[in-house]
Amino acid sequence: MNILHVDTNHPLLIEQLEALGHYNVVDILSSKTKIAAVISEYDGLVIRSRFSIDKIFLDQAKNLKFIARVGAGLENIDVGYAHQKDIHLIAAPEGNSNAVSEHALGMLLALFNKLNQANQDVRHGLWPREANRGVELDNKTVGIIGYGHMGKAFAKKLKGFEVEVLCYDIKPNVGDENATQVSLETLQRRAEVLSLHTPETPLTKQMVNRQFVAKFREPFWLINTARGSSVVTKDLLLALESGQILGAGLDVLEYEKSSFEALFIESKIPDTFKKLMQSEKVLLSPHVAGWSKESHRKLAQTILDKIKAIFH
Repeated sequence: MNILHVDTNHPLLIEQLEALGHYNVVDILSSKTKIAAVISEYDGLVIRSRFSIDKIFLDQAKNLKFIARVGAGLENIDVGYAHQKDIHLIAAPEGNSNAVSEHALGMLLALFNKLNQANQDVRHGLWPREANRGVELDNKTVGIIGYGHMGKAFAKKLKGFEVEVLCYDIKPNVGDENATQVSLETLQRRAEVLSLHTPETPLTKQMVNRQFVAKFREPFWLINTARGSSVVTKDLLLALESGQILGAGLDVLEYEKSSFEALFIESKIPDTFKKLMQSEKVLLSPHVAGWSKESHRKLAQTILDKIKAIFH
């Protein structure tokens, strides 16, 4: 097959595809319009998040047999229309679920122990021990929304702690030995920590808003390593100010774009992001939870294995 790669990935992907006899072209610079003009020449497309795959693009991809997204979700692809055209869709949530779960746990422990603020204090010559007194994760109730590969991996990481783990998912019977599946209402009533592991769907967009937060019986800690669109930032800031949310670890942001660096051009920084940066209750990272050195390779290997399973 002729396979077009429009993002950079671990070299093993192309190396092993070539070993299987496939011809690979890498084009990480051309615009979506230019890619669309030549996509009919290709049997396969490998992408991360550089641009969306919509109906117009798919109509030009007359010979496409598969689209492989080197990541966990397929939200940048018109899945229904691709299926109508008998295009195989391949994602790799197995490839970075461990990285995401470790990052989520790291964020949670850093928030509980005020490590970010404590680090800054000491670097500025301060030694405020009481102000940096932490809390322990043991004996807390952790709620996980989204119990697929990512949610399950996070629950597994929590086995080393004396915690109760609850999960909510739109699919029935996904609970296991690491988490008890409950209704969303039960999770909101009991959870002291909330970790999001959901894809981007109409159900999850702006899910964590003022009304959602108000349904939690106790103040809680929020971790989001899933999709930025799930959390309404202005409502999160209000909840942090009121104490309804005790702290937030955010690897993704509501206004995140395909080129996240644009937010750091001074004149374009949203006011809500400025407030997040100023809050001692917030820990931020630039969408890297699933981007470990190990997952870089595992994502590529997972995609390769799935291509082989379908076409060899």
